[in-house]
Amino acid sequence: MERRNRLVCFALAGLLAAAPAARADVKLPALIGDNMVLQRGLEVPIWGWADSGEKVTVAIAGLKAAATADSQGNWKLKLGPVQGEGPHVMTVAGRNSIEVRNVLVGEVWVCSGQSNMARATAQAQDGAEEVAAAELPGIRLFQVKHAMATEPQKDVSGQWVQCSPKTVGGFSAVGYFFGREIHRGLKVPVGLIHSSWGGTAARVWMSQTALESDPVLRGIVGEWRRQRQEVYPRQMAAYEKQLAGWQAAAEKARAEGKAPPPKPGAPADPDGTWFAPGSRYNAMIAPLMPCGIRGVIWYQGESDARWAGIYERTMALLIRSWRRQWGQGDFPFLFVQLANYMSPQAEPVQRSGWAEVRDAQRRNLSVPHTAMAVAIDIGEAGNIHPTNKKAVGQRLALAARARVYGEKLGYSGPLYDSMSVEGDRVRVRFKHVGGGLAARGGALKGFAISGKDGRWVWAEAGIDGDAVVVWSQSVKQPAAVRYAWANNPICNLYNKEGLPASPFRTDR
Repeated sequence: MERRNRLVCFALAGLLAAAPAARADVKLPALIGDNMVLQRGLEVPIWGWADSGEKVTVAIAGLKAAATADSQGNWKLKLGPVQGEGPHVMTVAGRNSIEVRNVLVGEVWVCSGQSNMARATAQAQDGAEEVAAAELPGIRLFQVKHAMATEPQKDVSGQWVQCSPKTVGGFSAVGYFFGREIHRGLKVPVGLIHSSWGGTAARVWMSQTALESDPVLRGIVGEWRRQRQEVYPRQMAAYEKQLAGWQAAAEKARAEGKAPPPKPGAPADPDGTWFAPGSRYNAMIAPLMPCGIRGVIWYQGESDARWAGIYERTMALLIRSWRRQWGQGDFPFLFVQLANYMSPQAEPVQRSGWAEVRDAQRRNLSVPHTAMAVAIDIGEAGNIHPTNKKAVGQRLALAARARVYGEKLGYSGPLYDSMSVEGDRVRVRFKHVGGGLAARGGALKGFAISGKDGRWVWAEAGIDGDAVVVWSQSVKQPAAVRYAWANNPICNLYNKEGLPASPFRTDR
């Protein structure tokens, strides 16, 4: 019997040795699929997974390249630039073969931020008409599904679709209107990758490594880790004791025919909190980063009004870290300044989180290859999600056309440049005056002035060439000027191209 068992074991071992080893098919990320857009003019990265050591070949439009999967099964190569808009078929072959169909070559933009980027086309002003007219197969849309993670992920959930009335209604309105302007102006295909989440702060959209590299912002990660490693375990231990006591009390109450006491609530897991640093970056941005792109459009900041004092460095760090981690140089980063919101203020205000965020956004124009769309005139007092998303998309597209695609056109409203005190008056100079400064609806409004005492009063103001002169009879020795400094300011300074001036302050 023992000998027979040994023979059976040897026979099974022989069969197992003769059987082919288990093989993993070549796989592609969600971002590489039917209907995708490849960035024109670039050697585009193509990547995926296979068996360790497996050779993978990619071919498209007469081009071919190969890569070998590393010890973890990851492979990546660069191909192109691919010529011709398509549609093309891309073949990816290892031990198996995949065909990616209906591939176009054009301009690829990532659309990210919080709820005003996420707001859908169907919810925008004239949304039903805009959706009905959106039969634009040269625009392709990729919606990244919401996800959170504590570590960088390799893939996202989503798929490329052709822009049509059936697909655009739930897609980012700002993204769509921006992409439509680029598509119509350049007459090339456009790919839009939408990855945003309402209510999120900037800290969740950058890596923990990036945050820790900043001497001020590293404390955000340190506090999250303390909550995760020290506070949350203590809270859970206390909760489990409360839960055990509740269960006993509930059983006793039921036995006596009484209503059980309220069940205690579990403590919030730091990994799943709304402001967990890096959580959306890890799940919704890091997996996109091999993709070849032209640039990013960004609409975010409302949730950072409570941390307005550090928003300038937070946003600058986000831009720098994305560029560094993407590995495609200083690609264009175009952003929207916060729109006006809440009740207008009757008197000049000393502090306003929204005004401070706007000023931080304006100051971040010092970061290379950035541009800003001002939205101070198209918000709504009672709606944090103003519906005029078309104007926002068009203003972002103006910036792209001028700064990225080289068109000679005015793309920005007046931006504060410098000031000088002239007796009891202040002369404020501007960049981007275009054809000249203009006041809409009468005399200039929204300017405030202060002396060295820091007491702000409304000021009179008048246009003088490419400058605005500001004064008040009650301030004989002026020291600083502010414009549109409120959550929802009354303001009316434009250039003659019809673009509004950005809010600003001359003091810090």
